[in-house]
Amino acid sequence: MTRVIHTGDTHLGYAQYHSQTRQADFRDAFEQVVDDAVDADVDAVIHAGDLFHDRRPELRELLATIRLLRRLRTAGIPFLAVVGNHESTRSGQWLDLFEDLGLAERLGSEPRSVGTTAFYGLDHVPKSRRAELDYDFAPHDADFAALVAHGLFTPFAHADWETETVLAESTVDFDAVLLGDNHEPGTETVDDTWVTYCGSTERASAAEETPRGYNLVTFDDEVDVRRRTLDTRRFVFVSVSLSAGEGAERVHEQLRQHDVTDAVAVVEITGEGESVAPAAIEESLTERGALVARVTDRRDREADADIDVSFADPDDAVAERVRELGLSEAALDVDETIRSGETPDSNVRAAVESRVADRLDGDRTAFRVSTDGEDPPGGGDDVADSGAGDDAEESETDGDENDDGGDSDDTTAIAEEPATGSDDDGADPGGESDRTTDTQVTLEDL
Repeated sequence: MTRVIHTGDTHLGYAQYHSQTRQADFRDAFEQVVDDAVDADVDAVIHAGDLFHDRRPELRELLATIRLLRRLRTAGIPFLAVVGNHESTRSGQWLDLFEDLGLAERLGSEPRSVGTTAFYGLDHVPKSRRAELDYDFAPHDADFAALVAHGLFTPFAHADWETETVLAESTVDFDAVLLGDNHEPGTETVDDTWVTYCGSTERASAAEETPRGYNLVTFDDEVDVRRRTLDTRRFVFVSVSLSAGEGAERVHEQLRQHDVTDAVAVVEITGEGESVAPAAIEESLTERGALVARVTDRRDREADADIDVSFADPDDAVAERVRELGLSEAALDVDETIRSGETPDSNVRAAVESRVADRLDGDRTAFRVSTDGEDPPGGGDDVADSGAGDDAEESETDGDENDDGGDSDDTTAIAEEPATGSDDDGADPGGESDRTTDTQVTLEDL
């Protein structure tokens, strides 16, 4: 028998609504997953991608992640993962760093046996390059086989990747496909194979109204998928429909029926009533103790049916549009410098000049951009290496609001937290549990 936690889309480092408290919420949610794994003594934690929100997480997020992964290692619970689209980098992954530290394993085309089950991995691959995949996985001798993948697969919403094709062309017969990328949980069967999304561990968007959590998957006589919920920040969703003659007072009346203390309050206004100033409603909710308040008057959007209404952070919407422009890696780098907010306005010009100069002195493929809408060979978008043999890479900046705005340093120091117990695998230099160790990682390698 094999019993694992299937989680993903933890988006560590995401300062949603520009709130440091929300950033901590994402970290706390992942910590709950680790707590549950240790308490339940599962055989492994399977992460289906997007461990981090972007490809340049803050140092404190890296340190916090190292601390949590060390807890799993101390408990003898392997952390097996694939790379998602948010955290992809050009040549290496943070997951590779954690693997070098003995804290994680990156799943791929070779089987990783845990108990009676062999696990394989398929990193996120952009749609334009999936035709290159051969889904060639090495054989195994376990009782069960499971594929861990990141993408939007059929038969779930917003799908652009056919699960039927993956199962039909794979050289291994899978009993289960454990997915990440779609933040809504769900379980279906495709060609007699269990296909399941664990959902995100925190609400990365106000559209994610269902409780957050993860899957507990057991491989025994058959595959059993159970849902477990997490205790996350409250989101209070209120929809107010205004009748003719009704206005702001009616909105306030409805909101007074809800406790918004320490919650993210998301308000939607519809109907035929009077015009309402969202900013005044948000200010009132904040005065009542809401951590964040977002009010959208849907009636302002009905004049243009083509507008895609979203409660997501506007920075994410801008970043999404920037990605769609098909810019070169160097252009994306400049965009991050300007929009990250981490570089003072007076220093932006110098920071941009420094980044461009570094690129010119180094790998000039970063300036390549496709002329036909596709990624240029060997450069352009940063794409995660596929565990099924695809070596394409895709860039995902997604706002990158935590980027320090500078790539001129040659190295980044990643310091391990002091160990909480003794480790027998030799990953800690010197094996001393009370010492902090600096691991140098060159940005060129990442």
